[in-house]
Amino acid sequence: MLERHEMDAFLVLSEELHFGRAADRLRVSRAHISQTIKKLERRIGAPLFLRTSRTVALTPLGRQLLDDLAPHHRAILEAVRRAIATAHGTTGTLRVGFVGALWGQIFVCAADHFRTTHPDCEVRLSDVPFGVAQDPVREGELDLINASFPVREDDVVTSEPLVREPRLLAVSARHPLAAQPEVTHAEMARVTMLSTPTMPDYWARERTLREEADEEPPPPPGPQIASLQEGLALIAAGKGAFPVGAQVTRFYQRSDIAYVPIVDAPPLEWGLVWRAGAETPLLRAFMGAVEYVVERYERSGGAAADGGPAAPQSMA
Repeated sequence: MLERHEMDAFLVLSEELHFGRAADRLRVSRAHISQTIKKLERRIGAPLFLRTSRTVALTPLGRQLLDDLAPHHRAILEAVRRAIATAHGTTGTLRVGFVGALWGQIFVCAADHFRTTHPDCEVRLSDVPFGVAQDPVREGELDLINASFPVREDDVVTSEPLVREPRLLAVSARHPLAAQPEVTHAEMARVTMLSTPTMPDYWARERTLREEADEEPPPPPGPQIASLQEGLALIAAGKGAFPVGAQVTRFYQRSDIAYVPIVDAPPLEWGLVWRAGAETPLLRAFMGAVEYVVERYERSGGAAADGGPAAPQSMA
């Protein structure tokens, strides 16, 4: 195995072809360079340099070793440079997942804004079904994702709530509740709800506004869903209902589904989630861009006419 000081001595001497200049560059003695090269040549079994009283030149074997070694050395230096740059937030790649069309638009605008100050960074966006919860972040597949709160897993970190929106109950247009101007928590307790098997129990209870201590047991859960589009299809078919945020009236309007305001429900809160211990300057900078985008469209009247958050305007 070639040791670091041997590789440095060989490469620098190959460039300088002078023991004194190589020693000066490496800030060691000329004797140290000579001893290191002799030790390396003994280990390899043949001379790497031809030495005279006036000149130093590579042997054919020395040239072969240089040609084989130099590209790998450059790759190592580049890898270290990139790691340092990423640690300081000047370059790198962020993998960001979004749940829902609103957050897709927020992240696209945030990525555009982010690139104005981080032109050497790449933001890769991917659509994530809400049924997978925070697993892509927890397993290291994504660096950041949005989520509806609460999020109580110990291995992830959350931002403060960034988006708040009224809650609506999505029901079939043929359901009796569809004709009502609003629905209450008590009325929801008698409605069959679609289930999200991959979500933790506390999340499902919070979404459906049901408590473990409820006196009257709820109806049996409806079909399981893994994505919003799958849920909307089942809701339209009358297989169950599901509470959603007001953004759905902007992005998922359908004639066979009614969105009824839940009059006594707190707002649905959304924020950012990332893996504990995985925060970097680059990630913090992107989260700052997300906050900037959200604040910008809220200042410009972010609440749409239907009561839900409006789509952010392009940063262009």
